[in-house]
Amino acid sequence: MVLQNVIPEDKSAAVTRGLREAFGVEEFDDIAMLTKGQSGALVYRIIVRGSPYLLRIITRTQDPTLPQHFTCMKTAAEAGLAPHIFYTSIEDRISITDFVDAVPFPMADALVRVPATLRTLHALPPFPRRVDHLNTSCMFLLNKGAALDGFIQTLRAANIFSESEFGELLAWHARLAEVYPRQEVDMVSSHNDLFKPDNVLFDGHRVWLVDWEAAFLNDRYADLAVFANLVVTNEAEERVYLQEYFGQTPDEYQRARYFLMQQVAHMFYGAAFLWLGSKSKPVDWNQPVPAFTDFHRRIWAGEVNLADNDMKVVYGRVHWERLLQNMRLPRFEEALKIVSDRHACA
Repeated sequence: MVLQNVIPEDKSAAVTRGLREAFGVEEFDDIAMLTKGQSGALVYRIIVRGSPYLLRIITRTQDPTLPQHFTCMKTAAEAGLAPHIFYTSIEDRISITDFVDAVPFPMADALVRVPATLRTLHALPPFPRRVDHLNTSCMFLLNKGAALDGFIQTLRAANIFSESEFGELLAWHARLAEVYPRQEVDMVSSHNDLFKPDNVLFDGHRVWLVDWEAAFLNDRYADLAVFANLVVTNEAEERVYLQEYFGQTPDEYQRARYFLMQQVAHMFYGAAFLWLGSKSKPVDWNQPVPAFTDFHRRIWAGEVNLADNDMKVVYGRVHWERLLQNMRLPRFEEALKIVSDRHACA
Protein backbone atom coordinates (compact mmCIF):
# COMPACT_ATOMS: atom_id res chain seq x y z
CA MET A 1 0.00 0.00 0.00
CA VAL A 2 1.35 3.43 -0.92
CA LEU A 3 2.11 5.50 2.20
CA GLN A 4 1.18 8.80 0.62
CA ASN A 5 -2.42 7.69 0.25
CA VAL A 6 -2.90 7.58 4.04
CA ILE A 7 0.04 9.15 5.90
CA PRO A 8 0.51 12.95 5.80
CA GLU A 9 3.00 13.80 3.10
CA ASP A 10 5.48 15.40 5.50
CA LYS A 11 5.56 12.19 7.58
CA SER A 12 5.81 9.68 4.75
CA ALA A 13 9.61 9.46 4.71
CA ALA A 14 9.74 9.12 8.50
CA VAL A 15 7.23 6.27 8.48
CA THR A 16 9.15 4.54 5.70
CA ARG A 17 12.32 4.75 7.82
CA GLY A 18 10.48 3.27 10.75
CA LEU A 19 9.07 0.38 8.73
CA ARG A 20 12.46 -0.34 7.22
CA GLU A 21 14.25 -0.37 10.57
CA ALA A 22 11.57 -2.29 12.45
CA PHE A 23 10.54 -4.85 9.84
CA GLY A 24 12.81 -4.53 6.80
CA VAL A 25 9.94 -3.33 4.60
CA GLU A 26 8.93 0.05 3.19
CA GLU A 27 5.18 -0.47 2.95
CA PHE A 28 2.47 -2.06 5.05
CA ASP A 29 -0.20 -4.51 3.96
CA ASP A 30 -3.07 -2.44 5.34
CA ILE A 31 -3.72 0.64 7.46
CA ALA A 32 -6.66 2.16 9.32
CA MET A 33 -6.74 5.38 11.31
CA LEU A 34 -8.01 4.98 14.87
CA THR A 35 -10.30 7.82 15.87
CA LYS A 36 -11.19 6.65 19.38
CA GLY A 37 -9.45 8.47 22.20
CA GLN A 38 -8.51 12.05 22.96
CA SER A 39 -4.89 12.23 21.96
CA GLY A 40 -3.80 14.88 19.47
CA ALA A 41 -1.51 12.33 17.83
CA LEU A 42 -2.27 10.49 14.60
CA VAL A 43 -2.80 6.84 15.51
CA TYR A 44 -3.06 3.96 13.04
CA ARG A 45 -3.50 0.21 13.08
CA ILE A 46 -1.12 -1.16 10.45
CA ILE A 47 -0.65 -4.67 9.13
CA VAL A 48 2.88 -5.79 8.28
CA ARG A 49 3.49 -9.32 7.05
CA GLY A 50 0.08 -10.34 8.34
CA SER A 51 0.50 -9.03 11.90
CA PRO A 52 -1.09 -5.90 13.44
CA TYR A 53 0.92 -3.05 14.97
CA LEU A 54 0.19 0.43 16.27
CA LEU A 55 1.77 3.39 14.49
CA ARG A 56 1.66 6.67 16.41
CA ILE A 57 2.70 10.00 14.93
CA ILE A 58 3.01 12.91 17.36
CA THR A 59 1.90 16.06 15.60
CA ARG A 60 3.16 18.68 18.04
CA THR A 61 6.16 20.37 16.47
CA GLN A 62 7.59 21.45 19.83
CA ASP A 63 7.54 18.70 22.44
CA PRO A 64 10.32 18.89 25.03
CA THR A 65 8.81 15.93 26.90
CA LEU A 66 9.19 13.50 23.99
CA PRO A 67 12.51 11.93 25.14
CA GLN A 68 10.97 11.40 28.57
CA HIS A 69 7.78 10.01 26.99
CA PHE A 70 9.70 7.37 25.05
CA THR A 71 11.98 6.56 28.01
CA CYS A 72 9.02 5.92 30.32
CA MET A 73 7.17 3.92 27.65
CA LYS A 74 10.24 1.74 27.12
CA THR A 75 10.63 1.07 30.84
CA ALA A 76 6.95 0.15 31.10
CA ALA A 77 7.14 -2.10 28.03
CA GLU A 78 10.14 -3.94 29.43
CA ALA A 79 8.10 -4.59 32.58
CA GLY A 80 5.18 -5.96 30.56
CA LEU A 81 2.90 -3.04 31.41
CA ALA A 82 2.95 -1.40 27.96
CA PRO A 83 2.89 -3.05 24.51
CA HIS A 84 6.21 -4.18 23.04
CA ILE A 85 8.08 -1.42 21.21
CA PHE A 86 9.48 -2.09 17.75
CA TYR A 87 10.62 1.40 16.84
CA THR A 88 10.81 4.96 18.16
CA SER A 89 12.29 8.12 16.72
CA ILE A 90 12.50 11.31 18.75
CA GLU A 91 13.54 13.25 15.68
CA ASP A 92 10.60 12.03 13.59
CA ARG A 93 8.22 11.86 16.60
CA ILE A 94 6.87 8.42 15.75
CA SER A 95 6.61 5.03 17.42
CA ILE A 96 5.60 1.54 16.34
CA THR A 97 4.40 -0.91 19.00
CA ASP A 98 2.41 -4.09 19.31
CA PHE A 99 -1.30 -3.62 18.69
CA VAL A 100 -3.54 -4.59 21.62
CA ASP A 101 -6.75 -6.20 20.44
CA ALA A 102 -8.83 -4.85 23.32
CA VAL A 103 -12.06 -6.43 24.55
CA PRO A 104 -14.67 -4.93 26.89
CA PHE A 105 -13.23 -4.53 30.37
CA PRO A 106 -15.89 -5.15 33.05
CA MET A 107 -15.70 -2.57 35.83
CA ALA A 108 -15.71 -5.34 38.45
CA ASP A 109 -12.57 -6.80 36.88
CA ALA A 110 -10.91 -3.40 36.53
CA LEU A 111 -11.55 -2.78 40.23
CA VAL A 112 -9.04 -5.51 41.12
CA ARG A 113 -6.81 -5.81 38.05
CA VAL A 114 -5.85 -2.15 37.61
CA PRO A 115 -4.68 -1.41 41.18
CA ALA A 116 -2.46 -4.50 40.95
CA THR A 117 -1.09 -3.11 37.67
CA LEU A 118 -0.47 0.25 39.35
CA ARG A 119 1.40 -1.49 42.17
CA THR A 120 3.76 -2.96 39.57
CA LEU A 121 4.11 0.37 37.76
CA HIS A 122 4.88 2.25 40.94
CA ALA A 123 7.60 -0.25 41.82
CA LEU A 124 9.55 0.40 38.59
CA PRO A 125 12.87 2.25 38.62
CA PRO A 126 12.14 5.98 39.02
CA PHE A 127 10.91 7.83 35.96
CA PRO A 128 12.41 11.29 35.33
CA ARG A 129 10.92 14.20 37.23
CA ARG A 130 8.95 16.90 35.49
CA VAL A 131 9.07 20.62 36.11
CA ASP A 132 5.92 22.38 37.36
CA HIS A 133 4.84 23.98 34.11
CA LEU A 134 4.72 20.56 32.45
CA ASN A 135 2.96 18.78 35.31
CA THR A 136 -0.40 17.78 33.86
CA SER A 137 -1.53 15.65 36.81
CA CYS A 138 -3.79 16.74 39.66
CA MET A 139 -0.65 17.13 41.81
CA PHE A 140 -0.10 20.34 39.85
CA LEU A 141 -2.44 22.00 42.34
CA LEU A 142 -0.17 21.15 45.25
CA ASN A 143 3.07 22.35 43.65
CA LYS A 144 3.62 25.97 44.60
CA GLY A 145 5.11 28.25 41.98
CA ALA A 146 4.49 30.62 39.10
CA ALA A 147 2.63 28.02 37.03
CA LEU A 148 0.04 27.40 39.75
CA ASP A 149 -0.28 31.13 40.46
CA GLY A 150 -0.86 31.77 36.77
CA PHE A 151 -3.54 29.08 36.56
CA ILE A 152 -5.40 30.50 39.55
CA GLN A 153 -5.30 33.98 38.01
CA THR A 154 -6.56 32.61 34.69
CA LEU A 155 -9.36 30.75 36.45
CA ARG A 156 -10.40 33.87 38.36
CA ALA A 157 -10.41 35.96 35.18
CA ALA A 158 -12.62 33.39 33.42
CA ASN A 159 -15.49 34.19 35.83
CA ILE A 160 -16.61 30.57 35.91
CA PHE A 161 -17.37 30.71 39.62
CA SER A 162 -19.03 33.39 41.69
CA GLU A 163 -16.78 35.32 44.08
CA SER A 164 -18.06 33.31 47.04
CA GLU A 165 -17.57 29.99 45.23
CA PHE A 166 -14.09 30.98 44.12
CA GLY A 167 -13.23 32.03 47.66
CA GLU A 168 -14.45 28.68 48.94
CA LEU A 169 -12.37 26.89 46.30
CA LEU A 170 -9.25 28.78 47.36
CA ALA A 171 -9.91 28.06 51.03
CA TRP A 172 -10.29 24.33 50.38
CA HIS A 173 -7.18 24.36 48.24
CA ALA A 174 -5.20 26.08 50.98
CA ARG A 175 -6.23 23.48 53.57
CA LEU A 176 -5.32 20.59 51.29
CA ALA A 177 -2.00 22.16 50.31
CA GLU A 178 -1.13 22.81 53.94
CA VAL A 179 -1.79 19.28 55.17
CA TYR A 180 -1.03 17.00 52.24
CA PRO A 181 2.55 15.67 52.64
CA ARG A 182 5.24 15.68 49.97
CA GLN A 183 7.23 12.58 50.84
CA GLU A 184 10.05 11.25 48.73
CA VAL A 185 9.01 7.68 49.58
CA ASP A 186 5.70 8.28 47.79
CA MET A 187 7.29 9.67 44.62
CA VAL A 188 7.02 6.79 42.17
CA SER A 189 6.97 6.06 38.44
CA SER A 190 3.48 7.18 37.39
CA HIS A 191 1.33 7.24 34.27
CA ASN A 192 -0.57 10.44 35.18
CA ASP A 193 -3.24 10.20 32.47
CA LEU A 194 -5.61 7.55 33.77
CA PHE A 195 -8.80 9.60 33.82
CA LYS A 196 -9.15 8.36 30.22
CA PRO A 197 -10.28 4.72 29.99
CA ASP A 198 -8.77 4.66 26.48
CA ASN A 199 -5.36 4.47 28.16
CA VAL A 200 -6.23 1.25 30.03
CA LEU A 201 -6.67 -1.68 27.64
CA PHE A 202 -7.70 -5.24 28.43
CA ASP A 203 -7.06 -8.08 25.99
CA GLY A 204 -9.07 -10.65 27.94
CA HIS A 205 -6.02 -11.83 29.87
CA ARG A 206 -4.01 -8.84 31.03
CA VAL A 207 -4.08 -5.08 31.44
CA TRP A 208 -2.00 -2.81 29.21
CA LEU A 209 -1.33 0.88 29.87
CA VAL A 210 -0.83 3.04 26.77
CA ASP A 211 -0.15 6.69 25.87
CA TRP A 212 2.80 7.60 28.10
CA GLU A 213 3.11 11.28 27.15
CA ALA A 214 2.27 12.47 30.67
CA ALA A 215 4.44 9.93 32.52
CA PHE A 216 6.89 11.14 35.17
CA LEU A 217 7.84 10.68 38.81
CA ASN A 218 4.81 11.61 40.91
CA ASP A 219 2.93 10.96 44.14
CA ARG A 220 1.62 7.38 44.15
CA TYR A 221 -1.83 8.48 45.29
CA ALA A 222 -2.40 10.56 42.13
CA ASP A 223 -2.71 7.58 39.74
CA LEU A 224 -4.57 5.66 42.43
CA ALA A 225 -7.20 8.33 43.11
CA VAL A 226 -7.71 9.42 39.50
CA PHE A 227 -8.38 5.93 38.15
CA ALA A 228 -10.66 5.15 41.08
CA ASN A 229 -13.07 7.82 39.81
CA LEU A 230 -13.88 5.50 36.92
CA VAL A 231 -14.54 2.23 38.74
CA VAL A 232 -14.95 2.74 42.51
CA THR A 233 -18.56 3.52 43.40
CA ASN A 234 -18.75 3.03 47.20
CA GLU A 235 -16.63 2.51 50.32
CA ALA A 236 -16.79 -1.29 50.10
CA GLU A 237 -15.32 -1.16 46.59
CA GLU A 238 -12.78 1.40 47.79
CA ARG A 239 -11.48 -1.08 50.38
CA VAL A 240 -11.19 -3.82 47.73
CA TYR A 241 -9.43 -1.44 45.34
CA LEU A 242 -6.93 -0.23 47.93
CA GLN A 243 -6.30 -3.74 49.25
CA GLU A 244 -5.38 -4.88 45.76
CA TYR A 245 -2.94 -1.99 45.51
CA PHE A 246 -1.31 -2.22 48.93
CA GLY A 247 -1.45 -6.01 49.14
CA GLN A 248 -3.19 -5.82 52.51
CA THR A 249 -6.15 -4.12 54.17
CA PRO A 250 -5.53 -0.36 53.94
CA ASP A 251 -4.99 1.42 57.25
CA GLU A 252 -6.71 4.65 58.22
CA TYR A 253 -3.75 6.76 57.10
CA GLN A 254 -3.67 5.21 53.61
CA ARG A 255 -7.42 5.71 53.24
CA ALA A 256 -7.09 9.31 54.43
CA ARG A 257 -4.29 10.08 51.95
CA TYR A 258 -6.31 8.49 49.16
CA PHE A 259 -9.45 10.47 50.09
CA LEU A 260 -7.58 13.78 50.21
CA MET A 261 -5.99 13.09 46.83
CA GLN A 262 -9.43 12.37 45.42
CA GLN A 263 -10.50 15.87 46.43
CA VAL A 264 -7.40 17.32 44.77
CA ALA A 265 -8.39 15.40 41.63
CA HIS A 266 -11.99 16.68 41.74
CA MET A 267 -10.68 20.20 42.17
CA PHE A 268 -8.20 19.83 39.32
CA TYR A 269 -10.49 18.21 36.75
CA GLY A 270 -13.46 20.33 37.79
CA ALA A 271 -11.65 23.64 37.38
CA ALA A 272 -9.59 22.65 34.33
CA PHE A 273 -12.48 21.21 32.31
CA LEU A 274 -14.86 24.02 33.18
CA TRP A 275 -12.22 26.45 31.95
CA LEU A 276 -11.38 24.43 28.82
CA GLY A 277 -15.01 23.82 27.89
CA SER A 278 -16.47 27.23 28.62
CA LYS A 279 -14.01 29.10 26.35
CA SER A 280 -14.56 32.22 28.46
CA LYS A 281 -18.34 31.97 28.02
CA PRO A 282 -20.65 31.90 31.08
CA VAL A 283 -21.43 28.45 32.49
CA ASP A 284 -25.15 27.74 32.87
CA TRP A 285 -25.21 26.41 36.42
CA ASN A 286 -28.99 25.90 36.21
CA GLN A 287 -28.64 23.02 33.78
CA PRO A 288 -29.06 19.61 35.47
CA VAL A 289 -25.82 17.70 36.02
CA PRO A 290 -25.50 13.88 35.87
CA ALA A 291 -24.69 11.89 38.98
CA PHE A 292 -20.95 11.32 39.36
CA THR A 293 -21.10 7.51 39.32
CA ASP A 294 -23.53 7.33 36.40
CA PHE A 295 -21.51 9.76 34.32
CA HIS A 296 -18.25 7.89 34.91
CA ARG A 297 -19.96 4.62 34.05
CA ARG A 298 -20.82 6.20 30.69
CA ILE A 299 -17.21 7.35 30.28
CA TRP A 300 -16.01 3.81 31.00
CA ALA A 301 -18.46 2.45 28.42
CA GLY A 302 -17.11 4.86 25.78
CA GLU A 303 -20.36 6.83 25.54
CA VAL A 304 -18.86 10.23 26.42
CA ASN A 305 -16.73 12.33 24.07
CA LEU A 306 -14.64 14.76 26.13
CA ALA A 307 -13.33 16.40 22.95
CA ASP A 308 -16.69 18.22 22.80
CA ASN A 309 -16.63 21.55 24.65
CA ASP A 310 -20.15 21.20 26.04
CA MET A 311 -19.24 17.78 27.39
CA LYS A 312 -16.08 19.23 28.94
CA VAL A 313 -18.30 21.62 30.89
CA VAL A 314 -20.52 18.75 32.03
CA TYR A 315 -17.46 16.77 33.09
CA GLY A 316 -16.13 19.75 35.03
CA ARG A 317 -19.46 20.27 36.76
CA VAL A 318 -19.68 16.57 37.68
CA HIS A 319 -16.34 16.85 39.47
CA TRP A 320 -17.28 20.19 41.04
CA GLU A 321 -20.52 18.76 42.46
CA ARG A 322 -18.66 15.76 43.89
CA LEU A 323 -16.10 18.12 45.44
CA LEU A 324 -18.90 20.17 47.06
CA GLN A 325 -20.38 17.00 48.54
CA ASN A 326 -17.13 15.50 49.79
CA MET A 327 -15.65 18.64 51.33
CA ARG A 328 -18.69 18.89 53.59
CA LEU A 329 -18.49 15.28 54.77
CA PRO A 330 -17.15 14.47 58.25
CA ARG A 331 -14.66 12.24 56.47
CA PHE A 332 -12.88 15.28 55.03
CA GLU A 333 -12.12 16.74 58.45
CA GLU A 334 -11.21 13.29 59.74
CA ALA A 335 -8.82 12.71 56.84
CA LEU A 336 -7.13 16.07 57.37
CA LYS A 337 -6.65 15.27 61.05
CA ILE A 338 -5.30 11.75 60.44
CA VAL A 339 -2.75 12.95 57.92
CA SER A 340 -1.83 16.06 59.90
CA ASP A 341 -1.36 14.10 63.14
CA ARG A 342 0.81 11.48 61.43
CA HIS A 343 3.23 14.07 60.10
CA ALA A 344 3.17 16.23 63.21
CA CYS A 345 4.62 13.24 65.05
CA ALA A 346 7.19 12.43 62.38
